[in-house]
Amino acid sequence: MDTVKRQAREAGLLYVLIAATAWIGLLYVPNALYVVGDAGATADRVRASEWLLRAGIATELFHQIVQIFLVLALYRLFEGVNKALARQLVILGALVSVPIVLVNVLNEIAALTLVGDADFLAALPRPQLDALAYLFLRLHSRGTTLAAIFWGLWLLPFGLLAIRSGFIPPAFGILLLVAGCAYVVDSTTTLVLPQYAKAVSSVASVLEIAELPIILWLAIWGAKTRSAGAAVLP
Repeated sequence: MDTVKRQAREAGLLYVLIAATAWIGLLYVPNALYVVGDAGATADRVRASEWLLRAGIATELFHQIVQIFLVLALYRLFEGVNKALARQLVILGALVSVPIVLVNVLNEIAALTLVGDADFLAALPRPQLDALAYLFLRLHSRGTTLAAIFWGLWLLPFGLLAIRSGFIPPAFGILLLVAGCAYVVDSTTTLVLPQYAKAVSSVASVLEIAELPIILWLAIWGAKTRSAGAAVLP
């Protein structure tokens, strides 16, 4: 197996690992535990299933660590295509987004503490503690939305690199650009224009799926033989 195909497969396997675990902490756990607008019910669910929230925290930490290795693998794969775009991929895909997600986990840890039985919280009434726990969980949700802006932005240099590479079908690069723009528009609308968030999300969430084909391509096929005329840019 040639070097490019091997590097592409390694990146693909890391990508699959992220896709297989990220949904747990980012989608399943919030849907299972959060009751929108009801702090007491949400706190009761967290108290009854602390293990589930802790599992969500663990998966968030795990897939962000894997993300670092994925971005480095993609940098090695694409640095010969265009080094400037490859650097942008590293900055947006790891140096900015990963710290946001890791720090954002503290909001979930704070919520766990508030719904617990720590002695130093005995002076505060339970409804107030539940409201604070709910606030931290909402902050975590907004922190994830903020990180998603960069999950979209890093797909833009990734898509351009795929298009220019010569060893990945350009269609996958175009799909990455579509998914990247969808992430950015969806997340920005949620944070800045929340009154339009539901309408925008109904469309953007479909377009975000355009990221998935490159994951399967890299993991299964890796890379095709590079054409002799493919450009290598500085």
